[in-house]
Amino acid sequence: MAIKKSRAREFFLTLPSFGWMVVFFLIPSILIFTLSFRPTSVGGGIGEGWTLETWWSISNPSYPAIVWRTVWLSAVSTFICIIISIPCAFSIARASERQRPLMVGLVILPFWTSFLVRVFAWKILLHPEGMIKQALLLTGLISPAQQLLYNPGAVLLVMVYTYLPFSLLPLFAAAEKFDFSLLEAAQDLGAGPLKAFTKVFVPGIKDGIFSATLMVLIPAFGSYVIPDMVGGADSEMVGTKIAQRAITDRNQPHASALSALLMLGVLLPPLIGWMIRRRRIIGVTEPELLQDISARQKSAKGGR
Repeated sequence: MAIKKSRAREFFLTLPSFGWMVVFFLIPSILIFTLSFRPTSVGGGIGEGWTLETWWSISNPSYPAIVWRTVWLSAVSTFICIIISIPCAFSIARASERQRPLMVGLVILPFWTSFLVRVFAWKILLHPEGMIKQALLLTGLISPAQQLLYNPGAVLLVMVYTYLPFSLLPLFAAAEKFDFSLLEAAQDLGAGPLKAFTKVFVPGIKDGIFSATLMVLIPAFGSYVIPDMVGGADSEMVGTKIAQRAITDRNQPHASALSALLMLGVLLPPLIGWMIRRRRIIGVTEPELLQDISARQKSAKGGR
């Protein structure tokens, strides 16, 4: 009886979120998959009938290179964001109560400015006449012919800058709940500061690392503004192609097929990981939970 009440309570608590996901995620996803099987109209847009031609057109020889570029740029930018964010989250969580709100505010501060303005600012900084190029020329680190703009390196730099707060905030939330006395205990047992950090603190915030990875990796996969503004012909990503097909070419079925392919690539790995993790957790904790509830019920009856 207690289990049924608990499950009913969980159902009603999750119902608003479930409804939100159905309306704003599941239904649009179904529409995207449906449109990918429609033909393209001669004048642009969606034609009548059903066809697999759109999916066959994805086998374009240029797409594998674009997909690979999307994967490695997204993965590397996510990795760099996580590596930078872990020590930053540690420092913010260890800061005093007076300094912590200021440090978190500085992390959120870029969101006060338009995303396009921030990307365009990087385009100015990386311009051949920009501040960064001139400073590197004065130090002799680059040659005058070397370009900082319109290449994958520029895209990677701006992606890291853009998505860094998305990794830092979840990691800070996890670090704030961490018991820092464990680090002192590890050092008392002979571990150095670095070893205590890597062996105790980092595993202790693994849930935050998982959340931060998803928060950066998913939007990075669909990024199209950054490669469009600071990247060149060799910096196109899948998101760029989707924007071109949907806006410039008015080929909605092709854009839908690319979006569906991108969606599957983004959602399947986390879904598989979540199912494996959930199975492990349920396999360990559910019998213990049922046994504990049964013991409590017997104890309550005995007390009566």
